Amino acid sequence: MVKILSKPPRAPRTPDTLFSGVVRIPIDSVELEAEWIMPPAAKGISLFAHGSGSSRHSRRNQFVAAILREAGIGTVLMDLLGREEERRDSLDGSLRFDIEFLTERLIAATRWLQAHPAAQDQRIGYFGASTGGAAAIAAASILDGAVSAVVSRGGRPDLAWEHLPLVMAPTLLIVGQRDEAVLKLNEEAFQCLRCPKKMAVIPGATHLFEEPGALEKVANLAAGWFQHHLSVITPANEPTTTIP
Repeated sequence: MVKILSKPPRAPRTPDTLFSGVVRIPIDSVELEAEWIMPPAAKGISLFAHGSGSSRHSRRNQFVAAILREAGIGTVLMDLLGREEERRDSLDGSLRFDIEFLTERLIAATRWLQAHPAAQDQRIGYFGASTGGAAAIAAASILDGAVSAVVSRGGRPDLAWEHLPLVMAPTLLIVGQRDEAVLKLNEEAFQCLRCPKKMAVIPGATHLFEEPGALEKVANLAAGWFQHHLSVITPANEPTTTIP
């Protein structure tokens, strides 16, 4: 029997940082809060797009972000919904599957980040989870060269179906082996991607990657993907793999 962890592992200690703080990103009539940390000699920036029911404070998201920073990747953990919007969505679920709305928010945040002095000369990648994975794929297809890499963790790329063939950024889909419905959707979406791509299946893992060692594998895969593709872009596709 697979032992299920009630909480994700504690994030590693964050190394000294070049830039660290909570920023407010003005979009439309709201200000979205984000935690932005840049390690010294950063090799790029990963902008997180969380799924419904998650936030920048989630221990799971914080753990992945800390692993990315250890690998030299800056992280921006932002909430795509304002506080009032989060309250409304918790009652009626009206925004969590509105991919067009979430995509517009992510695009606006990306443009804000590009214009910020602390992001000068840095390539930007997306780390999307659940419905945030669909928003990341859609935004990457629209922004084209502005996004250099995409990682989707337990994402719903099927919700951005029409955008899949238009994505140019190298894209990594990470799915749990026991997350059967989402795994099938990712397999179908993977076939539609025309960019440099890879699909990684984590053995024994369910949707939230709560099993021992599963989240570490996700974080290390994402770190490797960003390290490579935020530095250079390769035209080669990679096959679907099962991570031991």
